[in-house]
Amino acid sequence: MKSITSRDNPLYKEYKHLATSAQALRKAGRSLLDGVHLCQAYFQHHGVPQCCIVAESSLHHPEVAAILANIEQGAVQCICLPDVLYKALSQVEHGVGLMFVIATPASQLPPALAASSVVLDNLQDPGNLGSILRSAAGAGIRNVFCSPGTASAWSPKVMRAGMGAHFLLNIFENVDLAELLGSASIPVLATSSHTSLSIYQTDLSKDVAWLFGHEGQGVSPDLMAMASKTVTIPQQAAIESLNVAASAAICFFEQVRQQLGKAG
Repeated sequence: MKSITSRDNPLYKEYKHLATSAQALRKAGRSLLDGVHLCQAYFQHHGVPQCCIVAESSLHHPEVAAILANIEQGAVQCICLPDVLYKALSQVEHGVGLMFVIATPASQLPPALAASSVVLDNLQDPGNLGSILRSAAGAGIRNVFCSPGTASAWSPKVMRAGMGAHFLLNIFENVDLAELLGSASIPVLATSSHTSLSIYQTDLSKDVAWLFGHEGQGVSPDLMAMASKTVTIPQQAAIESLNVAASAAICFFEQVRQQLGKAG
């Protein structure tokens, strides 16, 4: 394991630049996984990272030590930093000092929208995006398509909210959603408060694509016009509409409920 103690070390400066610039990360095609849970999830599903960075005080943490014991058997660059230098890279307060540098996973866009999927139009909040990814993975949905205006799925905030869901999903970014929806061979469902058709009255026993939009403006009118159906989630009239991440979770797991009922 290589020890770096100087802020002027070229390798440290490179990683600090990546850690503090989303644009630099995108340009390099890399992502930073900050914290033991994300690193464990990546290691379980994808194997070793490009680089492992560990804070000096975390070297003997049981979970960190277990990961390092497996990683150091392979040809992976491992770097140990004094805590003060590590904290300049990390956005996690009071966390265990472990970080992976990985090549951002990139899946080939399928030729058509033909399997249960999530389609996100200009979703802005990283916490909402991460929560939707986590719910989708939990519900067994594997494909997530994001418009160019949607928050970066591989940003540190989204990954922390996703809690490892990223590594169970095929995430497609900067997708032309109109072209995608035009290729759909399955129903495309969007939620709306201006319809009387409840999700509980809708057949979700087969594959569908769920379309969700911007937290304030919702799905763009052009894309909404391409939905096969608009459905609503019944709720008390005195309460404002549900948060998009909560709405998505309800929809996904109603689909799971119906599919399990059909299988039984």
